[in-house]
Amino acid sequence: MTTPESGQDRTDRSPWNWLLFVPIVLPLLTFLFNADEPRLAGFPLFYWLQLAFIVVGVACTTIVYRMTK
Repeated sequence: MTTPESGQDRTDRSPWNWLLFVPIVLPLLTFLFNADEPRLAGFPLFYWLQLAFIVVGVACTTIVYRMTK
């Protein structure tokens, strides 16, 4: 596949792409959030850890985008 502005072949085989597996695998590790404690602002671990997973996913996606741009 060629990009219109540069005429060079596009490659998606950057090692940075492996970082995208972190937000996929991390929520699958159920032992991380299989507890009620600690609580943050009254919310159990499960709820605020899910929000943390979103932040990790956004951070990983941003890093991969910027490093492979």
